Amino acid sequence: MTFARKGFVALDHVQVAMPPGEEAKARAFYVDVLGMTELAKPAALAGRGGCWFAGGEGASVQIHCGVEQDFRPAKKAHPAVLVVGIDELAGRIEAAGGEVAWNDDIDGPRRFFCVDPFGNRLEFIGSFEDEV
Repeated sequence: MTFARKGFVALDHVQVAMPPGEEAKARAFYVDVLGMTELAKPAALAGRGGCWFAGGEGASVQIHCGVEQDFRPAKKAHPAVLVVGIDELAGRIEAAGGEVAWNDDIDGPRRFFCVDPFGNRLEFIGSFEDEV
């Protein structure tokens, strides 16, 4: 058995980029719209700006927003987050003025794409619990 088959256990976090000084916009989306919780950044990293967010049991899903001086949004690259209650999440995003683009190109659970306040692409995939 190769390392890749037994050595990788889980994804700890994903980082998306954001422009400098836009932490309030990040909080408004990731906390107020998505319902995540902001995590305190380690002291050694706090001075760099940006914010970290977590959701799920035991903060199992983390999205870190890191500052890039020459920021350009990720229009294709994206994290894909498995969620329970995909319709509720889509409704929260739409109620906040965001656009949800449902995608049925891949068989399996329902999924949609949206963008964060900075234009970064995000994917949310409904868990099989949503289909019971």
